[in-house]
Amino acid sequence: MKNVKVILVILFLLLIVILAVQNYDALATPISFKVNLGFLNFETSQMPLSLIAIITFLVGVLASGLYGITERFRLKKQIKTFIKDVREKDKELSSLRNLPVTTEDMSSERSHEI
Repeated sequence: MKNVKVILVILFLLLIVILAVQNYDALATPISFKVNLGFLNFETSQMPLSLIAIITFLVGVLASGLYGITERFRLKKQIKTFIKDVREKDKELSSLRNLPVTTEDMSSERSHEI
């Protein structure tokens, strides 16, 4: 199974290289971004489209990584509270198991309840 994953990754990378070579002219086209919000007027220098695609990909990886880290810490905290709750309930269950057993007749109590 490990070899299949490696082969699939290699084929995917090969596909990306083929697409990049075939579309080199489109990816090498220089473009600039403009931001005009009234209070902010900004324009980037000319950059190739491929560089913008790489930067966008890396920003997405960083954003999803930060989200994953925060989600992981939140879930760890939740697990700790669940473990604490389980320990408290186990302690309560142990105390209930250690109660003395009574020898009272339960049949007389049932007839009063009905």
